Parts: sequence; C-alpha cells; structure tokens
Amino acid sequence: MDTNRILYELKAERDRIDRAISAIEGLNSAGHGSASRAQRAARTRRTFSAATRARMAAAQRARWAKPRPTQASQPARRVSRAARKRMAAAQRARWAKVKAQKLAEKKAA
Repeated sequence: MDTNRILYELKAERDRIDRAISAIEGLNSAGHGSASRAQRAARTRRTFSAATRARMAAAQRARWAKPRPTQASQPARRVSRAARKRMAAAQRARWAKVKAQKLAEKKAA
C-alpha cells in the first residue's frame, strides 16, 4: 500500500475522532454541570474595578508594613559560666563511659 494513502486515511480517521470528541464535549457543557474546571474558569473570569484593585493593593501593603518580631526584640538566653562547666563535665563523663565500654569490648574480644 502507498504511504501517502495510509497517511491520508490516518488523517481522515483523526478528523472523525476530533469531531466526535467535540460533539461529546458539547453535550457535557450544555448545562449538565459537568464541564471541566478550565472551562468553568474560562466562562466565569472575574474582573475587579480599579477602585477594588486599589483597595486590595492598599490592604496588602498594610499587611506587609506590620512590624515583624525580630531576634533583637526577644530576650537573649544566656548560660552562666558555672552551668557551662557543669555541662562540659557531664559531656566528658559521657564520653569517658563510652570509651570505657569500647575498651572493655576490645579486651573481651
């Protein structure tokens, strides 16, 4: 069979399928409420007046202008020198215990 003939028949079939799809989509969007989200959005596009857009912009600017809590406004938490020494001693004791356990395992093996 000639490749041009095959190509012609495939394109004709594609056109028939496209027409069938369009017909079915037309039935769905004929008031049955089963139109796709994109179709509904395209039909019901909202437009705001210039005054409304100005009010929305002013409200957004006001939200952004509100002061935000900063690190400086929160009190700094400080650990005393004695507490740091206790924490360091406790950490050294934990590591000494781990090292002792590893040494004991080595000797036992």
